[in-house]
Amino acid sequence: MEKRQGEHRLPSRVRWPLLRKFHELWANHGSLVGEHYAVEREVAELIPEERRRIRQERSRKVADALQQWLAGQRQRVPDGSITARAIDYSLKRWHALTRYIDNGDLPADNYWVENQIRPIAIGRSNWLFAGSLRAGQRAAAIMSLIQSAKLNGHEPHAYLSDILERLPTQPASRVGELLPHRWQPTAVR
Repeated sequence: MEKRQGEHRLPSRVRWPLLRKFHELWANHGSLVGEHYAVEREVAELIPEERRRIRQERSRKVADALQQWLAGQRQRVPDGSITARAIDYSLKRWHALTRYIDNGDLPADNYWVENQIRPIAIGRSNWLFAGSLRAGQRAAAIMSLIQSAKLNGHEPHAYLSDILERLPTQPASRVGELLPHRWQPTAVR
């Protein structure tokens, strides 16, 4: 499939947050997306097999109703409008959008990932002019360390302060202890 200029390609794992964009259309009809997220809140702590079973019983009905509703709404909006394009996008990717229903291991949306990459996406234009290729590579390495520290439950400033203080005297054979997934604060060691 050829990418047109200005078109952004999304990964094949499109998810429900996209459908929140249609809030204005369904505000007066009860929120099927709200029902979807109510089911997801109920199954969040369940084991994957149980989550899959409940999704197949309840989320499938919500998804089917939403698909029918979107198809009906599509007939009511002008071709070429932003709403028409959004509905067309959703309907063309319906299988990917509902894939989570048959797999209890899959998240229903990708908010977590979007939240993790948001700082990088926001800063991307600022970092376009990092000064040089090497400066950009260094900035990327530091951002990677900061994100990894966050993902491992560390406060980034405390993590960086500690490892930068310890790095000059850390034996090369033990430098791996300073990686975010293995790091222990100086006071804890």
